[in-house]
Amino acid sequence: MPSIFGSLAKIPELRKRIVFTILMLGIYRIGVFVTCPGVDRGIVQKLMGTGGGLFSLFNMFSGGALRQMSVFALGIMPYISASIILQLMAVVVPAIERLQKEGEMGRRKITQYTRYGTVLLSMIQGMGIAFYLESLRSNLGEPVVAEPGWGFRVMTIISLTAGTAFIMWLGEQITERGIGNGISLIITAGIVAAFPDAVFSTVTFVEKGIMKPFTLFIIVVVAVLVVAVIIFFERGQRRIPVQYARRVVGRKMYGGQSTHLPLKVNTSGVIPPIFASSILMFPATLANFIDKPWMQDFQQALNPGSWAYMTIYVVLIVFFCYFYTAVTFNPIDVADNMKKYGGYIPGIRPGKQTAVYIDKVLTRITFGGALYVSAVCVLPTLMIQQFNVPFYYGGTSLLIVVGVSLDTVSQIETHLITRHYDGLTGPKGPRLRGRSRR
Repeated sequence: MPSIFGSLAKIPELRKRIVFTILMLGIYRIGVFVTCPGVDRGIVQKLMGTGGGLFSLFNMFSGGALRQMSVFALGIMPYISASIILQLMAVVVPAIERLQKEGEMGRRKITQYTRYGTVLLSMIQGMGIAFYLESLRSNLGEPVVAEPGWGFRVMTIISLTAGTAFIMWLGEQITERGIGNGISLIITAGIVAAFPDAVFSTVTFVEKGIMKPFTLFIIVVVAVLVVAVIIFFERGQRRIPVQYARRVVGRKMYGGQSTHLPLKVNTSGVIPPIFASSILMFPATLANFIDKPWMQDFQQALNPGSWAYMTIYVVLIVFFCYFYTAVTFNPIDVADNMKKYGGYIPGIRPGKQTAVYIDKVLTRITFGGALYVSAVCVLPTLMIQQFNVPFYYGGTSLLIVVGVSLDTVSQIETHLITRHYDGLTGPKGPRLRGRSRR
């Protein structure tokens, strides 16, 4: 282990990236405890301290900021919702589709539109939260908001919108100047920050006799098995053999080697459950602020743990597994690049037939990956809810934490390998699956 950290310390660029990432995440965690102006945080915590269902889901993705009624209460979910809308619009709006194909300039333009959409969605959700806070009263009749009115509403909208914009900026800075995906790391940091409290609550349940020790043992075994399954599938690949023909350039001969095209079982990573949760949150948020009987029934139907919620959740996960894979991986481009450099799949004609074959294989393994993601996100949550333990032990949170951790470790290992250092597992230990040692 000391040699691992010694290797990290020997690379100034990597060391700076890791330190920068930790500092940005630290700033994010500090901001979670900055309360919105005009709100009595103590009353809010008492009212929401035992909240479950939809509140637990909101609170988990905001890193506990909702329970603190922080300026970060909206979290990063408006940004994710805006990203979903832009990606879906690219399918039906030719102008956005053209922007995606324009390289760096197009990417910057789409990022700019995503920021505008984030601000707009944050203002809408901020207004809903402002009205909701004005309606809250403690058990003794004390109002959460001392001076309700448009002054408070405008201040809340500005505070929550600025908080979300700041989190969005933090995520972009981590992605560009740090290590790992900034948005995913921010969500992961919020989930991990709640683990100690969840563990303490579980231990308290056992001490008071609310939970039996055998039940706790079953929960720990399920959590370990889920983590093992996540690691196994996240590193799983379908390797398509690729042969490169020999070609002579000047006096040198190139090609004539055999390699493979790795296709991940879960190409989309942790994006599908995050996207699915974001979509399910938005209509439930609107239902929470509209005092109509049919809207209240709609809200109850979308509470996490209900069969309607789980069914829609699974459908959305499967959809986004295919959608995000199609967005990030283009078989036609891969087949054209292989043909350009003299590569071909044995038994498959180069060009269009290669693209069709790759698409066929990718479709099949994506179906298996979608089933795996759905099972991990739903089954452990249903099992653990039967034991009345904190929601943070659910499959969705475990998938996000483990998946993002694996991606971050992979990026760190890439920096080490490119500079001729051993990976994080050391020279003699097992390496991450799916990575060849150079």
